[in-house]
Amino acid sequence: MRKTYHAYLLIAPLMVGCLLFYIVPFVLILRHSFLRGSGRTAQFLGLENYVEVIGSEVFALAFGNSMKFLAVGLPLIMLFSYLIALLLQHQVDRHKLLKSVFLFPYIMPVVGSVLLINLLFTEAGLVNSLLSVLGLPVQQWLRGTHAFWVLILLYLWKSTGYSAILLLAGLITIPAEQYESADLDGASGWQKFRYITTPQMWYSVFFAAIFAVINAFKCFREIFLIGGEHPVDALYMLQHFINNSFSNLNYSKVAVASVLLLVVTVVFFGVFYAFVSRKEAFRE
Repeated sequence: MRKTYHAYLLIAPLMVGCLLFYIVPFVLILRHSFLRGSGRTAQFLGLENYVEVIGSEVFALAFGNSMKFLAVGLPLIMLFSYLIALLLQHQVDRHKLLKSVFLFPYIMPVVGSVLLINLLFTEAGLVNSLLSVLGLPVQQWLRGTHAFWVLILLYLWKSTGYSAILLLAGLITIPAEQYESADLDGASGWQKFRYITTPQMWYSVFFAAIFAVINAFKCFREIFLIGGEHPVDALYMLQHFINNSFSNLNYSKVAVASVLLLVVTVVFFGVFYAFVSRKEAFRE
């Protein structure tokens, strides 16, 4: 009983912080999503705000771009980071410097990332200069549909190394004896990957995916500095919709969009976690 009391005492500051800065604000946002106005003049509208926002063309564009960004970027980043982690799995001690290099883009300041993008992809940037030298037509990389793929490239460059380190942490926990036994049985590399590595990596992949999604939403900072409040359609994300609604003092739209974003994120991770748990249960 005494140990339990001490445990609760230690986590109390963290729980109080979560309550004050996360749970209470979310409850207020959820409440405001059903209201119009503020204070005593606020009117309860039920789901009217949700219907209005979901039916908005601007919200449809922002939500569609955000989901497209996740649908393209998340599988790519998980694939590339997993491949890098597999390459480093049995040579961890020899590649400590390389692991540090992988983390450099992740810790690079936002302004530095934006300057790099402008250096490469503006009309007078290095990419267009190279195309001109090769006799190929130059492109407006940041002013058309190409901007979406530039953003995907930026996301991969910044976050792949971090995800690879997370997956590598899971890979090095797999006992080497299992691979040695498989070698004695004549197992191929694919068989070891399928029957030894993959079954023990589901939770690591799950947590890496969580951080990959968080980093995907963090890319808004770079997008905002590149395209401003009203970028080209290909770069208009859900965070733009929330930011612009807040700037226009339309707090009901901000609340609705925030709640919908949370619902989509929770549903995604809930389904993924159920899938991972089922795989783990089957392995056991």
